Amino acid sequence: MPAALPIVDMSPLLRPGPDAEQDALARAIATACRERGFFYVVGHGVDPDLLAALDLACRQFFALPAAAKQAIAMARGGRAWRGYFALGDELTAGVPDLKEGLYFGSELGPEHPRVRAGVPLHGANLFPLELPALRPAVLAYIDALTRVAHALLRGVARSLGLADDYFAVHYTADPTVLFRVFHYPAVADAAGWGVGEHTDYGLLTLLAQDEVGGLEVKTPDGWIDAPPISGAMICNLGDMLDRLTGGEYRSTPHRVRSSGGRSRLSFPFFFDPDFTAELRPLPDRPPRPDDAVDRWDRSSVHAFTGSYGDYLLAKVARVFPALVTAT
Repeated sequence: MPAALPIVDMSPLLRPGPDAEQDALARAIATACRERGFFYVVGHGVDPDLLAALDLACRQFFALPAAAKQAIAMARGGRAWRGYFALGDELTAGVPDLKEGLYFGSELGPEHPRVRAGVPLHGANLFPLELPALRPAVLAYIDALTRVAHALLRGVARSLGLADDYFAVHYTADPTVLFRVFHYPAVADAAGWGVGEHTDYGLLTLLAQDEVGGLEVKTPDGWIDAPPISGAMICNLGDMLDRLTGGEYRSTPHRVRSSGGRSRLSFPFFFDPDFTAELRPLPDRPPRPDDAVDRWDRSSVHAFTGSYGDYLLAKVARVFPALVTAT
């Protein structure tokens, strides 16, 4: 069966350019972003052994006793909001998700200006003492995916007729980098949702998933499966790219189906604008009217005013209301 989502080979973006292959790739990215807002990425250059080491360490973590996992609970991460959350702690549209997980981000020490200032979502990651292999795997993966995301955004910029470094100059010189590991335990009732319908918040998400699958993408013709493809990651667009392009490039709703008798791991990496950046429509693109009535959460990304940090914190407050209240 052919893939329902486009498959994009991004390897030309990892070479010095520009060249004809990069131009052809930009056209393919433009088509994928306009028609689906989701596509598979191959040729990304991430070492499969790195992902395998990360997968193994994470499976070992989720197999730990509850007390050991709670030792790095997100409440212990303070305003950095890093660490472990238990099954049902995270909400989507007010409904508990059928997953547990780990929240990571850029590793920032106490001397960092934003950490000293107490800016939310900035700080040090939490790692379990029982699994020393987890820390180097997570940090190496974040570094690798950051390089991939920067390269992919060069292709996105060219696909929009912008300079290759447009996003790097204006929005991602100091990106907001968030990385999650989600474990969807096997459940008796496969009719539930590991994660309900939602869109992502920032610019790009790069997702690695195990062989179980369960991701579904909303299209004009209905929901379609986005099964794992060996060696490929899934890229989807976030709300800020939708906002910048006036809706030309879409942040597409998606969800995760419960997997019945099999547990599942997924590794979403979120590459987002600088926390302090204000995002306005790109040159020569008029702002899109308020589209709240068409949005899954009845909240328009085009009517929003403020910084990306303002937008992100408002969303996180709905996902972890208890955590926000506690901090």
